[in-house]
Amino acid sequence: MKIALCQINPIIGDFDYNTDLILNATERAKKLGCNLAVFPELCLLGYPPKDLLEKPAFIRENLDHLEKIATRIKGIHVVCGYVDQNPEHTGKPLVNSVALMADSRIQGKGGKRLLPTYDVFDETRYFEPAKKSLLFDLADKRVGVTICEDIWNVGDIEGIPLYPLDPVSGLSTRGIDILINISSSPYTLNKRLVRQNILSSLSLRYKIPTLYCNQVGGNDDLLFDGASMVVDRRGKLVLLGKEFESDLLVWDSEEEYEELRQPPLPEEASILKGLVTGTRDYVRKCGFQEVLVGLSGGIDSSLVAVIAERAVGAQNVTGVSMPSQYTSQISREDSRLLAERLNIKFVEIPITDIFDCYNRGLAEIFRGFEPDVTEENIQARIRGNILMALSNKFGALVLST
Repeated sequence: MKIALCQINPIIGDFDYNTDLILNATERAKKLGCNLAVFPELCLLGYPPKDLLEKPAFIRENLDHLEKIATRIKGIHVVCGYVDQNPEHTGKPLVNSVALMADSRIQGKGGKRLLPTYDVFDETRYFEPAKKSLLFDLADKRVGVTICEDIWNVGDIEGIPLYPLDPVSGLSTRGIDILINISSSPYTLNKRLVRQNILSSLSLRYKIPTLYCNQVGGNDDLLFDGASMVVDRRGKLVLLGKEFESDLLVWDSEEEYEELRQPPLPEEASILKGLVTGTRDYVRKCGFQEVLVGLSGGIDSSLVAVIAERAVGAQNVTGVSMPSQYTSQISREDSRLLAERLNIKFVEIPITDIFDCYNRGLAEIFRGFEPDVTEENIQARIRGNILMALSNKFGALVLST
């Protein structure tokens, strides 16, 4: 059996866009001869949808688009994350769910059984824990599907499980041959290794391959690194998806994988790629095209300018130098040289006259006080006002430094 892990970058609430992503990746997986295409947690809505989940129209549109996708699925099976109504008469009204689609219809459903309420997660605010995971047979294999937190019941530092329920253990009693986890797991430093260790532990414990499909891209303040992966029954990482970009990872159950064909990025390269991806997606998904960066000649603003140029292209970046009487000539030259080397637009707006105007206006009330950090902060606020004025006038997003 061939399974495609479709690592996509959805936009929260853009159902038409997300539907196209799912259908296009499904068609690609089908052309590659895959039996099953797997998509991330809540990929139809984009994660995290937060209080949009409290709008009935939003839930209906999500369900309508799921049906629309199902009617288009032929010649392949698809596993896709979405939100369903809670069939019970008690508890929260929604369930974080997964659907199995094939032959132009929805053939099975399951849900997320463990709901995180720590760090950036607040899922019990919206969801009721599901009663069951998705389980189905395909190509002589029994496949169990869990959702993100369902595989994270690994215990605290003392080895005590975080939850009384273990969804993977429950699936193992049903005789699964393959474990799939669909996820929207945010990026943190070394998070990929943590996930890999969990998957390896599960594969070794239950002697089955474990497939992990993660969302990629930035949504608001969260960044998702993708890095979907496959760990074989020996606990060995055999396939690894790209970091911080969309990918389609194909695993063949009949193939022996001896070496990892897509090695992970070095740590610094991974961090930089994450910064670029987060910036690009924030700008794009907020509806902007161009950005502004205040250039001081220092390392902080220089790094932001480099990230901006890689994220949105040099033609969409304007560097703004705002020197005062205290700005050294070398700082002004460094700002201009940086813009030239990055091939970004450059403007210089001196703030000395504006700063002097502030000082004159405050002279009487400040009488008897020596200049201190107050005056330094006034310069920073002047620069911030100028950047925001340019932003308002020209419709460019300010990237803070």
